[in-house]
Amino acid sequence: MIPITETLSIPEREVRFTASRSGGPGGQNVNKVNTRVTLHFPFWLSDHLTNVQKSRIALRLKTRINKEGVLSLHAQRHRSQAANRNELVDRFSALIRDALVIPKARKRHKITKAAKERRLHDKKRKGYLKQERGPRIILDD
Repeated sequence: MIPITETLSIPEREVRFTASRSGGPGGQNVNKVNTRVTLHFPFWLSDHLTNVQKSRIALRLKTRINKEGVLSLHAQRHRSQAANRNELVDRFSALIRDALVIPKARKRHKITKAAKERRLHDKKRKGYLKQERGPRIILDD
């Protein structure tokens, strides 16, 4: 089981891991060993997520989901497949947890009278400064 929150866990049978060769420097280890791990999670088929949670994941993580509705993550930082897999499970758990957070509704507040007066005072002062920058008109008597 992959723990997401205190009340939600996703069984590992719903998640598929694949291994492939990593890119970048690393010598023979990179050229011979499959250390890059990819996690595939078809969240629409999950029995442990509600429809509301699935919709929230689809909305919040739409850039990481392919056309088939599979969430994919990769890890290739470490030299061993096990370390990359552990990092990937931690990242997956954090990603799903963050996607399921419901943001607080914004409360509208009334603008205070003092704030309105300050704003108007600042606007008048700015207008005066700009007016002073203009050409001077000299009246001859």
